[in-house]
Amino acid sequence: MDSLRHLAAHLGLDLSAICLLTFAIYYPRHRRRDLVPAYLALNVALFTIVAALAEVGGSGGMALGFGLFGVLSIIRLRSDAVQHEEVAYYFTTLVLGLICGLPHLGFALAAALSAVLLVVVYAADHPRLFARARRTVITLDTVHSDPAALRADLARRLGEPLHWTVMEIDFVRDLMVVDVRYREPEPGPAPGGEQAVTAEVPRQATPVLDAA
Repeated sequence: MDSLRHLAAHLGLDLSAICLLTFAIYYPRHRRRDLVPAYLALNVALFTIVAALAEVGGSGGMALGFGLFGVLSIIRLRSDAVQHEEVAYYFTTLVLGLICGLPHLGFALAAALSAVLLVVVYAADHPRLFARARRTVITLDTVHSDPAALRADLARRLGEPLHWTVMEIDFVRDLMVVDVRYREPEPGPAPGGEQAVTAEVPRQATPVLDAA
C-alpha cells in the first residue's frame, strides 16, 4: 500500500510538471498543437516504463537500462520539422518522466529537480531573452565577392548582421544562399509621424450606383 501511494504521488508530480511544461510554457510561446500530445505521451510512457521496470527483481537495473535505451533509440527528431528549442522541450520531457518515475528517489528530491528543470526551460526560452535576435536562410539575387558589400546588402534587407555563412554560390543563375544570424531593427515611429496616420483616417465612402 505504501509503494502504491508512493507511485501515485510520483505520478501526480510527473503529470503536474509535464502539464506546466506543455500548457504553461511551451504552447503559449510556440503554438504548435501537433507537439502537445507528443510531449504528453512521451513523458507518461517513459514514466510508465521506468516505474514498471523498477519493480523487476535482481535484474531490474539491467532491464531498466536496456529499456531506456530502447525507448530513446526509437525517437527520431527531424531537423526540418522540429526546431532546436523544441528539441530542448523533448529532452526535458524525457528527463521529467525519468526523474519522476524512479521509485527509489525521494519525493522531495524529485520535486526539486523537476522544479529546476522547469525554471531553466522557462528562463532559457523566455521571449524577452535576445528578443530581436533572429536566424534565417536567405537567397540573394546577386553574388557578392566583397564581404562589406554582402554585409550592407544583408543589413538593408534584414537588419544588423551578427554572423553569416555562405552556403551556396551559383554563378550561372547569379545567386547565393546565406545562413544569417541578425538583429531586427527596433520599431520606430511611422513615416511622417502622427500627421501621416491622421491623414489616412478620413476616407470618402465610395458611392454605389443603382443599376436601374
